[in-house]
Amino acid sequence: MSHTAHIPSHRKPRRSASKLAVRAGVAGGVLSTLAMAGTASASPAAEPVTETMEMPVLDMDLASEVSTAVATAAENTQAAAVDGELNAQEESARTGAAAEAKKAKEAAEKKAKEEADRKAEAERATRNAERTALKSASAAASTDGQGVGTVTAPKGSAAAIISFARAQVGKAYVMGATGPSAFDCSGLVQAAYRQANVSLPRTSQAQSSYGTSVSLSALQPGDILYWGSKGSAYHVALYVGGGKFVGAQNPSTGIVERSLSYDRPTGAVRVL
Repeated sequence: MSHTAHIPSHRKPRRSASKLAVRAGVAGGVLSTLAMAGTASASPAAEPVTETMEMPVLDMDLASEVSTAVATAAENTQAAAVDGELNAQEESARTGAAAEAKKAKEAAEKKAKEEADRKAEAERATRNAERTALKSASAAASTDGQGVGTVTAPKGSAAAIISFARAQVGKAYVMGATGPSAFDCSGLVQAAYRQANVSLPRTSQAQSSYGTSVSLSALQPGDILYWGSKGSAYHVALYVGGGKFVGAQNPSTGIVERSLSYDRPTGAVRVL
């Protein structure tokens, strides 16, 4: 062994050829880049270098979240539009219902008023027609020198008159009718007195002048009640006792039994 064999060598190890080639390539590239930069800076007509930036690419999770948010916003917008349309429809329905209710109420009130006016007019027409008929009939009625009708001697009683009159309650009032299914006021009184074999004039005007006048405070069953002036009365009925009368009132009520306070008469005459 040599006396120098234990001394290590101080020389650097040789680099491999491949590593040297890589380093040479890198160095060459750097020098080439520097040379090009120098040339570009030395030439005034050189075009500026344009840098291109790459936009970040959304990953799949972020894209899904964005898509979900957009869909949710669209659904919320659609829901708000639907709610607005429903609210508008509800408001329109409420307004229409209120208008229809008001119209129905006005129509009902108008109909009720027209019906009341019709009944009142019918009653007035009936009374007026009866007054006209009374005036016409009074001239032809059989009277004595004082204008009082001739009375046939009674052959019955007031009880027969009252019984007949009450039996007609509920039947219809028809102007000019004398029975048996309908009567007017004087037709009923005439038919009732016929049960006692008493012949009365046909009209209420003549009947109010028939017999002897009596006070309303001293009435007896069978007395004839009248409304209006004696001799020109427009309505008659029969006093049946107990402060009540039976009469053919009008087309609306027909023949009824009522208290004197319901329609207080003007006066009364007694035939029996």
